[in-house]
Amino acid sequence: MMSPPVTTTEHTGRRPEPPPRPPKKQGPQGALGTVSQIGDRVMSTLATGSGLLVSAAIGLIALFLLITAVPALLQNTANFFTYTGTWVVTGSEMKFGIPAQFYATVVVSVIALIIAMPVALGIAVFVTEYAPPRLAKPITYVVDLLAAVPSIVYGLWGILVLGPAMVGINQWLVDTTGSWLPFFREPQNVANMSTGGTLLTAGIVLAVMILPVITAVTREVFAKTPRSQREAALALGATKWEVVRTAVLPFGFSGYISGSMLGLGRALGETMALLLIISTVGPINFNLLESGQTFATVIANNASEFDTPAKTGAYISAGLVLFVLTFIVNAAARAVIARKGA
Repeated sequence: MMSPPVTTTEHTGRRPEPPPRPPKKQGPQGALGTVSQIGDRVMSTLATGSGLLVSAAIGLIALFLLITAVPALLQNTANFFTYTGTWVVTGSEMKFGIPAQFYATVVVSVIALIIAMPVALGIAVFVTEYAPPRLAKPITYVVDLLAAVPSIVYGLWGILVLGPAMVGINQWLVDTTGSWLPFFREPQNVANMSTGGTLLTAGIVLAVMILPVITAVTREVFAKTPRSQREAALALGATKWEVVRTAVLPFGFSGYISGSMLGLGRALGETMALLLIISTVGPINFNLLESGQTFATVIANNASEFDTPAKTGAYISAGLVLFVLTFIVNAAARAVIARKGA
């Protein structure tokens, strides 16, 4: 019989050497990833610093609003959340409240969203799914250019062009629906019918202003829909619209909501355009043909009278409420997006 082969250990009395390790992957400069590690650290530091800087800026703004508004709120003899009378911001008995400003701010913002959201969705779907490139690019450029128009130009257009054009429409709405629909009744301020300076006009102008924001975000998200999802739907025999409905819209829903909330943030804080269209206090009666003052316009309209800390604090308190309202809207949007992602 043949004897088993002698192993290297038995022959030499030493253990076999382990196999050599593969060489370490070198960095772009041959320094074992040193350059990449430095770049990662720099980017991490910059990103962390940017986040902390933004958070600190927001915190300082909130602190400024609180420090300025709280003394005036302590001197307020009326209920800040229910008082709807004329603001009295001088003397020993100050009276001011925000219901009228809250109502006008919410109404014009909701009108803007109701008009802008479906239009932006339609533009985004058409540009990304249906329009040929030669047509899609000009439409994209035109819509994006709307964001570059100054707000005061929108305000002048609203009060000098759109307002007079709405006079006949407003009168028709009053005559045909005013008897049974509370949104279009004869306004208390008759000047609204001749100038068109109404909450409805302000909402339409805001819709045009926030349209490019919503459209841009929605368009970019729709364009990033995975190609595999599109091809899977087509392979199952789906039509173009069915591909949009089953693949594109579900994938881009969160981006659509995010863009809408960005547009809503601009609508809530818009000042100059609304100051030119609606700048007088109006009633809270859900009539869209009335005028009103938003949080931003009431501050801008009285900024020249900030001659005492108490008076300044009274109007800054409206800014504090707007600040909190913006946070609530953003939190609600993130909750919707998180639920959709789950």
